[in-house]
Amino acid sequence: MAGRALSDTDTPMAEINVTPLVDVMLVLLVIFIVMAPLFAQALRVDLPQTEAQPLVEPKVLDVEILRSGEVHVDHRAIAAADLPEQIREALLETPELVIRLGADQAVPYGRVATVIADLQQAGAEKLAFATQPGPNASAE
Repeated sequence: MAGRALSDTDTPMAEINVTPLVDVMLVLLVIFIVMAPLFAQALRVDLPQTEAQPLVEPKVLDVEILRSGEVHVDHRAIAAADLPEQIREALLETPELVIRLGADQAVPYGRVATVIADLQQAGAEKLAFATQPGPNASAE
């Protein structure tokens, strides 16, 4: 009887061969790299032409709160108590008026909140906050 002795080659392998997996992943990566620029291109759309009127820029009323607490409307100083009445009059003239509120950084938040409440009391619905770009803002 010719028997075969068990050797190291007859035991099952306990390792997984990852070479085919790496090959498949590299092929997928190459396909993705080749196809990516095709997805980034914009679609060509033939847009219809119309006779539409150009958009009208909204009228803006500047309300500024200075460091001293003074309130200015369109660069004119006014008494804080007169602010709601001035805004009401401006809104009667131009109902789509946008109020642009600018406040010095040193103005306490409570003062800004009081002015916002006065604007709301006067009927202002569109309020924008004026800011300046920071030092890290990119110029485009």
